Amino acid sequence: MSFRQTTRRGELRGRKQVDSNRKSSSTRTADGFSINSVHLSVTGKIPGIDQAAFQSIAAKAEAGCPVSTLMKIEIGFEATLLS
Repeated sequence: MSFRQTTRRGELRGRKQVDSNRKSSSTRTADGFSINSVHLSVTGKIPGIDQAAFQSIAAKAEAGCPVSTLMKIEIGFEATLLS
C-alpha cells in the first residue's frame, strides 16, 4: 500500500501535500540490468498531525507495500514531516 493510499483511507482529512522520491542502484548483466537496491523518501506537509502520527502512517504504508514483498532486494525508506 502506498503512503498516499494510506492517507486517503480516512486517517488524515483536509488539505495535505505528500511527495516521494526514489533512488535505485542497478547493475548491467548479460541479460540486461538488475536492480540491486531502492531507497524511498517521503515528505509530507499535513496540518494537524505530529511527527509520531506521520511516522505511524509511514510505517503502515511501508509494511503493506506489495512491491516490497515482491522484490528480493534491499529497500530503504524514510519519511519526513515538514512544518
